[in-house]
Amino acid sequence: MSQTPPQVVQPDWRPAADWATLRLRAEWLTQVRAFFAARGVLEVETPALSAAALPDPHLHSFSVRYCGPGRPAGQTLYLHTSPEFAMKRLLAAGSGCIYQLARVFRDGEAGRRHNPEFSLLEWYRVGFDHHALMAEVAELVTMLLKGRLSLAIPEHWTYRDLFQHHLDLDPHQATVAQLHACAQRHGISIPPQMPADAVDPWLDLLLTHCIEPTLGQGRLTFLYDYPASQAALARLRPTLPPVGARFELYLHGVELANGFHELCDAVEQRRRFMAENMARQRLGRSVLPIDEHLLAALAAGLPECAGVALGFDRLLMLATGKTTIQEVMAFPIDRA
Repeated sequence: MSQTPPQVVQPDWRPAADWATLRLRAEWLTQVRAFFAARGVLEVETPALSAAALPDPHLHSFSVRYCGPGRPAGQTLYLHTSPEFAMKRLLAAGSGCIYQLARVFRDGEAGRRHNPEFSLLEWYRVGFDHHALMAEVAELVTMLLKGRLSLAIPEHWTYRDLFQHHLDLDPHQATVAQLHACAQRHGISIPPQMPADAVDPWLDLLLTHCIEPTLGQGRLTFLYDYPASQAALARLRPTLPPVGARFELYLHGVELANGFHELCDAVEQRRRFMAENMARQRLGRSVLPIDEHLLAALAAGLPECAGVALGFDRLLMLATGKTTIQEVMAFPIDRA
């Protein structure tokens, strides 16, 4: 008795984005290059594979085994989550102001605003601080959105002022107990893994659930001067208390960019990398190799500069009125 062969499900081979969106993406790439060329900012390319990875406990890198010449046999290499480290090596070598339109990779990130592979526009301006860079970010984003979104004048909030305005809390002084009580008052479902001895996860919980949805409504909103514990790759400003010279950009409740007045101290950067790896260990995650090339570049002398990474796909999503970034990509992860 003959058996019926199993039916083959034909995959959807077509692009997820429509042609109008893909044409707009191409137009934007031309506009971005013209924007930076007019300002004397050099376009660069850096490797997507590296022997080191960003040890941020909240990011997950793709890794591969390399078996070719030039590196130890079977060495693990990592797909970059940002071109930042290699670009800073160029800055230390004397490149001057630079930018890059990079494909970057983050494992496990898939959702309405996330895809494991996405486009990041990253640039560094020598002689800028984070305030000067915020002004340039606003200029570039406003140019790209011209004729598509009508925006009021950008607004700027310090991290402290924003929490005090929305939640009547000082994020630099609040205890875990106070933050927990605030979350309960606002009906937030508390994740079971929330710590009893660290405020930053609680601040993030309140920011994402209570504050972020209100940001960037009809205008670009910049949030800056983060708690020192959230400085990431930014230098600290010697205020009372010290704050990280860092900013984020929001539009329509969506985070679009993350920028820093860059840390130039190799010793402090090594300390932060080690602290992040310790945090990874506490969470049961693997320790990642520290980028010694970057630390050597910082020790040699990174020029005073500010840098920012802008989510190109998210901005395109907002400009076209799409609800997911998959709709502005030719082939997102489910069609890759």
